[in-house]
Amino acid sequence: MVADRETALGQLLILAGLRHLEEAVEQEARKMPILNDILDNKVLGREYKRGLQEGESKGELKGELTVLRRQIQKRFGPIPSWAEERLAGRSTAELEELSVRVLDAQNLEDLLQ
Repeated sequence: MVADRETALGQLLILAGLRHLEEAVEQEARKMPILNDILDNKVLGREYKRGLQEGESKGELKGELTVLRRQIQKRFGPIPSWAEERLAGRSTAELEELSVRVLDAQNLEDLLQ
C-alpha cells in the first residue's frame, strides 16, 4: 500500500512538473497527512527539501537586491545599466555588504568597484 502510494505520488509530481502545476500539488500535499511520508522518502524528500532551500536562497537574493536598488536610487538617483549589470552578478553576502557601504559611498562608481 505504501509503495503504491509512493509510486502514484511520484508519477503525479512528474506530471505536475511537466504541466507547471507544482504549486497546486504542493498545496494539496500540505493538506494531506502523507506530506511527512514524502519528506521522509529518500528521493522525493531530498528533492523537495532541496527545492525549498533553493527557493529560500533565491528569495533572499531577490530581497537583498530590491532593498539595495531602493537605497541606491534614493542616494544616487536612477541606476544606469552598467551598474545593474554589476549588481546582477553579486551574491547575497555581497549585496548585504553593499547595502551597508551605500551609506558611506561618495558615488555609485565608488560603491560598485
